[in-house]
Amino acid sequence: MIVRQLDEIIGTDNDVDTPTWNSRRLLLQKDGMGFSLHDTIIKAGTETFIWYKNHVEAVYCIEGEGEIEVKETGRVYPLKAGTVYALDGHEKHYLRATKDMRMVCVFNPPCTGREVHDEEGTYPVLAD
Repeated sequence: MIVRQLDEIIGTDNDVDTPTWNSRRLLLQKDGMGFSLHDTIIKAGTETFIWYKNHVEAVYCIEGEGEIEVKETGRVYPLKAGTVYALDGHEKHYLRATKDMRMVCVFNPPCTGREVHDEEGTYPVLAD
């Protein structure tokens, strides 16, 4: 059994802070679960271009407000607490927050914890 507290992650290597988001990585590839689990804050007033060409991701918004725009279609979906979206087609997208959004994110394949978005907005597939 794995039991962790968020406050044990904050300030460690598993707490990745960037100008537009902060990802606290709770479960990673090394935990052997077949997915990774992240507690992520999308910062208010920011826009991030993301393309998970190597991963599928499910995201559940538990706090805040914003939107996701699918680049290929231009379709915009509002995000608020209680909204879930799944990037099952590797969609290129823009994530915008009007208020800090707290998101619970699940990735498959699991992340190692060292990932940051590259110039394409992509996480590379890394091995532990």
